[in-house]
Amino acid sequence: MDPFYLSISEESFREKVEELWKTLSCCKLCGWECGVNRFKEKGACRAGVKMEVSSAFPHFGEEEVLVGRNGSGTIFLSNCSCKCVYCQNWPISQGGEGREVTEEEIATTMINLQKLGSHNINWVSPTHYVPQLVKSLSIAKELGLRIPIVYNTGGYDSIQTIQMLDGIVDIYMPDIKYGSNENGLKYSKVKDYWDVVRIAIKEMHTQVGDLLINDKEIAERGLLIRHLVLPNKKSESEKVLKFILNEISPDSYLNIMGQYRPCFKASKYKELTRPITRREYQEVIDKARELGLHRGF
Repeated sequence: MDPFYLSISEESFREKVEELWKTLSCCKLCGWECGVNRFKEKGACRAGVKMEVSSAFPHFGEEEVLVGRNGSGTIFLSNCSCKCVYCQNWPISQGGEGREVTEEEIATTMINLQKLGSHNINWVSPTHYVPQLVKSLSIAKELGLRIPIVYNTGGYDSIQTIQMLDGIVDIYMPDIKYGSNENGLKYSKVKDYWDVVRIAIKEMHTQVGDLLINDKEIAERGLLIRHLVLPNKKSESEKVLKFILNEISPDSYLNIMGQYRPCFKASKYKELTRPITRREYQEVIDKARELGLHRGF
């Protein structure tokens, strides 16, 4: 199965890049929709017009269906639209660790990752750099890129951004962090997380459908949802699981993650100051199975 972007003509790609580039003058790429002119100042995501990258390498710590034998070609982008108090990658997401790069440099990086055998190109925290990344992809396609694009996001994406990515992204991999706006505000400092993530993920699924895995056990296209279990039920897992089952698909591929540990500012929140217990994690797995979800975990 060929990646979606290979069917886009050079002219259509150019038009898509131009359309996306215009959005930077009144930025509404993420759920903040802050309207900042990114050519002149930084948005709520703390990013300007120049793309910043922390690192890029074949990563073996992602989901097995992305990693395979040769790894997922991850590109870790600096800054983030969410401000999670427990973020394990906070030096990158909130500290701005990274360096400025051109679209041409990232295109070359993607080609090099392909040469190393990576099964896909994995854009990590891409929302605030979508115009720049799509421009990079248009260049990389002409240089010979032929592997799928993974859009690895915290889920706080505007519907307009996801719609503009139709026909470009092969695998959407969003988080669903919480089942309410209240916890989204308290722990990720965004006022409408639950509202935004539900709309975005519905659009993602409309575009790519359930996750398709080839005979080599590598994902080629579709939706892969992540859900991190927080201590003391602060991730509101049952509500999240019911949303996935009833409003996305009972065949959704779901990674229920149990690796939470207190990081960054978590010590300021009593309910987040410990890792989750084995029982807390198993309860979420059991609930998913009880509801009828059956893929991933």
